[in-house]
Amino acid sequence: MEGNLYPLAVFFGAIFTNNILLVNYLGMCPFLSIAKEFKASVGLGIAVIFVMTVTSVLNWAVYEFILEPFGLEYLRFIMFIMVIAAFVQLVEMIIERVSENLYAALGIFLPLITVNCSILGVSLFMVIREYTLIATLFFGLGSGLGWFLAILSMAGILEKLRKARLPKGLEGPGITLIITGIMALAFMGFAGILPIS
Repeated sequence: MEGNLYPLAVFFGAIFTNNILLVNYLGMCPFLSIAKEFKASVGLGIAVIFVMTVTSVLNWAVYEFILEPFGLEYLRFIMFIMVIAAFVQLVEMIIERVSENLYAALGIFLPLITVNCSILGVSLFMVIREYTLIATLFFGLGSGLGWFLAILSMAGILEKLRKARLPKGLEGPGITLIITGIMALAFMGFAGILPIS
């Protein structure tokens, strides 16, 4: 498997050529709603990187050591969602106790991550592609960074567009979806540089 032999290729592929958001269209809801504000996009992006990286590794362990040995692969959706929800809840409780300022700054972003389908998508891709632990770690980190890069790019573009005069029909969701499509085409252009993981 490519993931077993080339964890760095998997990492860069997850950021660029196989971006979880712009190529696979997972995690679009929070992307489209939060990208309007740059600071909010940074907060959510960092939280997604952390949660996506850790939960992909946790879900790999659950799948390899619990589900597969006992023939319970059909429970992977439920188990992966439970792991993601439990981890997000744990992180939220720790941050609340350790740093109230950080907890207040992240606000709704941490609970939002639980329902971000890109987090679950990474765990499912990891199973389908039969990644090793190292490849899964690199894939989770790369996917989180790819999602972060996409939301930051969109937030920056939308911030610049606030000063521009747009036709009435393109304001709001219209221009956001057009920009998302153009960004997706740009990221797919990287496919000639790096192999798709």
